[in-house]
Amino acid sequence: MNEKELVEIAKDYGTPCYVFDLASLRTRVEKMRKIADGKYHLCYSIKANPFLIPLMSELADHLEVCSPGELSICEHLHVPGKKILYSGVNKTPIDIQEAMTYGADIFTAESLKHMREISAEAVRENKMIPVLLRLNAGSQFGMSKQDLLYIIDHPQEFPHTEIEGIHYFAGTQRRKTAKQLKELDLLKDLYHEIETEHGLKLKKLEYGPGLCVSMFDKEDYSDTLRPMKDIHEELCSIADTADLTIEMGRFFATYCGTYISKVMDLKENEGVNYCIIDGGINHINYYGSMMGMNRPVLQHIKTSKDTEEKKWCICGSLCSTNDVEVRVFDAKGLAVNDLIAFNNIGAYSITEGIYLFLSRTMPKVLLRNAEDDYTVARDFTESSVLNTPEIVVK
Repeated sequence: MNEKELVEIAKDYGTPCYVFDLASLRTRVEKMRKIADGKYHLCYSIKANPFLIPLMSELADHLEVCSPGELSICEHLHVPGKKILYSGVNKTPIDIQEAMTYGADIFTAESLKHMREISAEAVRENKMIPVLLRLNAGSQFGMSKQDLLYIIDHPQEFPHTEIEGIHYFAGTQRRKTAKQLKELDLLKDLYHEIETEHGLKLKKLEYGPGLCVSMFDKEDYSDTLRPMKDIHEELCSIADTADLTIEMGRFFATYCGTYISKVMDLKENEGVNYCIIDGGINHINYYGSMMGMNRPVLQHIKTSKDTEEKKWCICGSLCSTNDVEVRVFDAKGLAVNDLIAFNNIGAYSITEGIYLFLSRTMPKVLLRNAEDDYTVARDFTESSVLNTPEIVVK
């Protein structure tokens, strides 16, 4: 967005606020579709940004829903059940039952216990439930290969379930695509092993490649779709083995988001110039920022004619020494009431911020349909309500 539009948004809607550009997001997904060329499907992990669900429900083949709360959001937004992959750890029988009642298309089993609970609820509901077995990739998520093969070899222990495939995700922001290529080879070998040695031809594969995005000012933005292009050939190869879906959040959403803040105070302490904005780390979170050492792509919108250039440390409104957004920012004529826009903030920052700390007001959320066409998806919200004890003080 250009400076004029940022100024108008701040004037009309106030700061701090997130702006998510839906037209930009649509264009990106269309380009990803073109790369995929019908060879594999796209799944959006809604934890990256639930405010994008209405559009991504239209654009993606599936939405990965990882908690009862996320399922509730989907219900509120009338997301079709057939769009939902119900995933994630710690699902109670009630959680599983609610997802089945809603009509979730497919479930992920994280453990033997989880698989037994899915089966028990499927029997109770008298439904045949398709399941993906999540294979552990070196973290707390998923099950061991041994447990996975046990489930495949003992289908009688898990009635009313159909093992459709494997769910695999190893991590996020992985810059070297050699890791993904190696994983895809391993998965291809595993599918062959399961078919030849265990007698089951798996139909589907849900794969989270953890493709890297650029967020900081010295990174390469020449082709932000390059990571997907780099593994496309191998994705097509494994898609010949099973119906493939690639599951991502950050790679879809990062570039559609801007966070607009206002400069509230300026001061100098012991040779360091400090700029205080009306946001903070309760709203702004970049993966790998290292407490402001890595500088995001910023836009400074001036309100004065001063051109003196200084180095500034941009800090937020929290009473915490950790609330540093940018350690060093070179700005000309920075003044109170100027705007600072943080770009490439469409993924995770909206939900990962420590909103409740210090009971600060939560930022407004705008959806940009087109220039000068915005929808308020969430107004300014007081977090103090959530921090107030529900007791009567006598």
